[in-house]
Amino acid sequence: MAKVVEDDTIKNVTVDNVVCYAPNMITSSGMWQGDNPLEYALPLFILQVTLVVIATRLFVFILKPIRQPRVIAEILGGLILGPSVLGRSKAFANAVFPLRSVMVIETMANVGLLYFLFMVGVGMDINAIRRVGRKAITIAIAGMIIPFIVGILCSFLLVSHYDHSSNRIAYMLFLGVVLSVTAFPVLARILTELKLGNSEIGKVALSSALVNDVCSWLVVAVSIALVENQKPTLASVMVVVSSVAFIAFYAFAVRPVISWIIRKTPEGESFSDFYICLILAGVMVSGFITDALGTHSVVGGFVFGLIIPQGPLGVALIEKIEDFMSGLLLPLFFAISGLNTDLGLIKGFRTWLILLFIVIMACIGKIAGTILVAVSYEMTVNEGAALGLLMNSKGLVEMIVLNVGRDTKILDSESFAIMVIITVLMTGIIVPGISIIYRPSRRFISYKKRTVQMSKRDAELRVLVCVHTPRNVPTMINLLEASNPTKKSPICVYVLHLVELTGHASALIIAHNTMKPDHPAINRPQTPSDHIINAFENFEQQAAFVSVQPLTAVSPYSTMHEDVCNLAEDKRVAFIILPFHKQQTVDGGMEATNTAFRSVNQNVLANSPCSVGILVDKGLNGPNRFVSDQASHHVAILFFGGPDDREALSYAWRMSEHPGVSLTVMRFVPGEEVAEQKKVHKDHNQRLDPDEPRVLTVETDKDNEKQYDDKLMQLFRMSHANDDSVVYVERAVNNGEETVAAIRSMDDMHDLFIVGRGRGMVTQLTAGLTDWSECPELGAIGDLLASSDFASSASVLVVQQYVGAELEIGDGLATPEVPIMHANEEYLRHQSVTPPPSERSSVFSTTSYASSCNR
Repeated sequence: MAKVVEDDTIKNVTVDNVVCYAPNMITSSGMWQGDNPLEYALPLFILQVTLVVIATRLFVFILKPIRQPRVIAEILGGLILGPSVLGRSKAFANAVFPLRSVMVIETMANVGLLYFLFMVGVGMDINAIRRVGRKAITIAIAGMIIPFIVGILCSFLLVSHYDHSSNRIAYMLFLGVVLSVTAFPVLARILTELKLGNSEIGKVALSSALVNDVCSWLVVAVSIALVENQKPTLASVMVVVSSVAFIAFYAFAVRPVISWIIRKTPEGESFSDFYICLILAGVMVSGFITDALGTHSVVGGFVFGLIIPQGPLGVALIEKIEDFMSGLLLPLFFAISGLNTDLGLIKGFRTWLILLFIVIMACIGKIAGTILVAVSYEMTVNEGAALGLLMNSKGLVEMIVLNVGRDTKILDSESFAIMVIITVLMTGIIVPGISIIYRPSRRFISYKKRTVQMSKRDAELRVLVCVHTPRNVPTMINLLEASNPTKKSPICVYVLHLVELTGHASALIIAHNTMKPDHPAINRPQTPSDHIINAFENFEQQAAFVSVQPLTAVSPYSTMHEDVCNLAEDKRVAFIILPFHKQQTVDGGMEATNTAFRSVNQNVLANSPCSVGILVDKGLNGPNRFVSDQASHHVAILFFGGPDDREALSYAWRMSEHPGVSLTVMRFVPGEEVAEQKKVHKDHNQRLDPDEPRVLTVETDKDNEKQYDDKLMQLFRMSHANDDSVVYVERAVNNGEETVAAIRSMDDMHDLFIVGRGRGMVTQLTAGLTDWSECPELGAIGDLLASSDFASSASVLVVQQYVGAELEIGDGLATPEVPIMHANEEYLRHQSVTPPPSERSSVFSTTSYASSCNR
């Protein structure tokens, strides 16, 4: 006699032979020996993994145009391979997914799940829960309560086939959990796909999902304990007590050991293989302990990951196991959910109607609860509805709950299939629903003051400073200090630390709280972000009229420029400052620190919603600092003309008003040879026979640009007519060689050069300079100043002005053809500057360049 399980009922049947597991059925001797590889465990498992990876990747490719999360593709891949489609063929099912192979593939899937939950714990910052604020916590709780109640009420429609009332409570609990929780990793991926991660609604959704995720895992732990110990016996109490003791032991005993490992490893060095292997083995030990205590093994892995401090150790661990676990083993877990889902068991039109009713009611419940709270926080109904729809993201938690329910016989095959479909449908409708409900019109409304030139002199100047490493910080701070923050025109600085994404596939913007905690963490390792934040905090405290908001952008280099541009647009900044991808070496040369930084800068220049400056650091972070009572830094601007040079002059104008800055403006004008060529060309046109055909000549944009240049320069000179710290010099040059010679004559006399990028302004004055350009993103002059051949310790700021379809001036709009000088003219009126006569000598004394630099 033997017991056979068929359709969840155990039947006694008589068999002649019982085939037991053979230990030597692991690897085959090969088909040439007459063995069928599919009858052996290892080759069969390899084939199963290969089919799962191919099926999931195929659905990832198919669903990419409609931006569905990866978990949907993984579940659908399992559905295709399972009894719903290909598994309906008995030959395929018995050959590829026989019952004897279930133990192996599910074991490996749970190993992948264990390590994935460990990575989730490593990537989750407990301190972030304290920073999300009351709004996110309230939205998270409100978004859980109503769907949980809906799940309990709807469960009465699906439990009619149960004969034992003891399972009904667990069934209602499971359905309530599935409908109420939010999958934080899935939501982060969806927000990244929708480009909403940096928006206000995206930040609130991520914060709420983080709170919801923590609450979800608590509910899952309680659910597992109640399900596996359904009767309220002493064993159930011991499960809860021992689980709490396990968490306390890891928090107060294991965490200090991990902190000791971090302190023992010098900053900047990689962790030893012994420590990495010890921690990875500890994941297994943690899973074994919690499984032995009566809870699921994934709880142990998650708790162990949660106690690891944020920092380089977590990054190193994720880099070791991320690709293998998330790319290969974790899809097995979701695919098994699909393999165990037989859509043919969902019989009857009434069952499908109930399923759709539950999905609609759960979505409405979460959206309604979110709207009620969102409106109370002065959010619009559309924003609340979109936020509620985003909170319907399902994924990992739901699959764990459903698989536990299936393993413990709380859910039969039909109920399991129904809940899997509910999870897929609720997650699948998010992206289409958001596209209909929420259209952030704010992104399409142009804002004022996209440039420094357009910014009012008596208004706040908003600057976005991007930093890759702490080495970029001193020069950035010196440049900001020289930008003359005043009471009438303070500077609001958004400091964005750009970090390459090495963990989960979800780009994030993290806003840091600059307020010091009452009880700072003891022995917490200092991360690069901490050093950067501390430096700018000290700058904010020491400098007057400067406010600093530190942020961190975690994203791949290929899309990092999107975070920069979106943040600049969201914060309405007028100027973005980027660090150059090269830094000066000890011998005075320039070497690249990371070539990926260059692609980020190029992408920002091409897509920026405001003006951009690239700062080449060649010594501005030296010991000399800006002081208020004397000139300690000499700044020079090289002016050739064009919108970029006008923006550079506008920024230098602001710096010139700092009492610790002396400014030299060198304007390059065409020499006698260039003027003679123009005169000859003009005379030639005049001597032409009237009967001969002539070439039609029109006034070009360059002529208009020259008018704008002259007007801005005239305003600048009038405003500094009596300022001894500002020197104006005109240098006549005829070609690129003379331009280079003029620039080289001033290389050792200044601390900072400010130049325009010079887009579309190639003239005879810079002819030939672009032929040998190494970094075109700096322009011809900027590349010359930043090159290793230019023996100078002066830093360089290369400026590109934002030129949109239309520029806003005051309360009205003006096309680019209209001179944009209103802000400067208004400044002159406020300063009561009397325009001097038109003669050059009355504006500025004709001073030789050498004498002006020796002041």
